[in-house]
Amino acid sequence: MVADEPTFARLMAATQEGDKAATNVLLSEVGVWLERYFRRRLPPHQIDDLVQEVLIAFYTKRATWDPSRPFLPWLAAIARYRWVDHLRKVYKHDSKELMEDDAVEDSEEEVVLARVSLDRLFGQLPDKQAEVIEMVKIEGLSIREAADKTGQSESLVKVNIHRGLKKLATMVEKAD
Repeated sequence: MVADEPTFARLMAATQEGDKAATNVLLSEVGVWLERYFRRRLPPHQIDDLVQEVLIAFYTKRATWDPSRPFLPWLAAIARYRWVDHLRKVYKHDSKELMEDDAVEDSEEEVVLARVSLDRLFGQLPDKQAEVIEMVKIEGLSIREAADKTGQSESLVKVNIHRGLKKLATMVEKAD
């Protein structure tokens, strides 16, 4: 069975009323939904653990769902927050490993090639987007500092960074 919004909502309402059979079906269906949700976002070997973690959070927070509101956005919010937490843990762990390794410093040639590639990608973005991405993500300026330097509002700097990074990601994916 592939549950849809009304089915999920009915099962969740029954779960909140203590129906154990509905709870079992709901947990099974939520598990399937979560696997599909994470399949596009994580390597296969990380999916099962995160699905289990989200199922525990889902079950723990089940009383907070309001039956007058849609179920799937509520579930997706839980899944997204757990996914972001998972990514933070993974990247924090990976960065610690990199720092602990005696990493060979990049040769000057590699740095130059990386910069040329980055400049080529930035050349395909609108100037305002490339400018604020460079300032905030590469030079390390704050949003406020970038806004002051460019004359853009802080909100516009954030929007330009978001849109620019999204375009860069699309360009890099197409290149692979």
